[in-house]
Amino acid sequence: MSTKFIGPHVSASGGVFNAPKNAVDVNATAFALFTKNQRQWFSNPLSEQEITKFKLEREKSGIDAKYILPHDSYLINLGSPDPEGLEKSRNSFVDEMQRCEQLGLTMLNFHPGSHLKKITLEECLERVSESINIALEKTQGVTAVIENTSGQGSNVGFAFWQIKRIIDGVTDKSRVGVCIDTCHTYTAGYDLKNSYDSVWEEFDTEVGMNYLRAIHLNDSKKELATRVDRHDSVGKGFLGMDFFKRIMADRNLDHIPFILETPDESLWAEEIALLKELSAY
Repeated sequence: MSTKFIGPHVSASGGVFNAPKNAVDVNATAFALFTKNQRQWFSNPLSEQEITKFKLEREKSGIDAKYILPHDSYLINLGSPDPEGLEKSRNSFVDEMQRCEQLGLTMLNFHPGSHLKKITLEECLERVSESINIALEKTQGVTAVIENTSGQGSNVGFAFWQIKRIIDGVTDKSRVGVCIDTCHTYTAGYDLKNSYDSVWEEFDTEVGMNYLRAIHLNDSKKELATRVDRHDSVGKGFLGMDFFKRIMADRNLDHIPFILETPDESLWAEEIALLKELSAY
């Protein structure tokens, strides 16, 4: 029996209610989705019919809502130095959180933001915290899940202390969490391949394992500490198959969603089957 809940970021094309079926089609036990077009600031509100149909399909899939990790729009920058961009990002993020609430989902995953070299790193982190507070005040039951970045460009959130700083500024700490992307972690300079235990120990010391809500499980096309975000298929990149064996056998990471964002979706079913086998006890 597998002790891990694994699935890819599936398409919600044609309507959010198609996502659970797309997950079932590759034998997933978890999945991610966009609840709207990820390249738009705003979309039409979800209709009652769409919401009801999603809940029905989710129930039919047998996948518990706690193993579903929606992702927000790529346009959102909760640490934006530009007042107009910041307001737009905050409004869009609230909208995304409300959509999750309507769909009966309990988390929203997001990239913390970028300072765009116009404000300091500290100021940017402070803005991200403020943005999360605004969204939490306007919603209920949905946890804002910060995804660590690879540190490409002016992106913040690549170092564990930065994630901790964001969490420190959040008022309701019961509704903030972290998603660790394995590719981002490695290219940000944390050697999950050769120092697996010490990376998690550092995360626990800096942030706290109690904040870990999900894993984005990706191999990396780029080497350690390159600060470049390029995902690879399971076992085909610089992290390699031994790493995947190790993380799948890690009982400390049971009962959270493991989301594949690997580039070749024709391999998803195969990757999921392999990972389930590696996690069996």
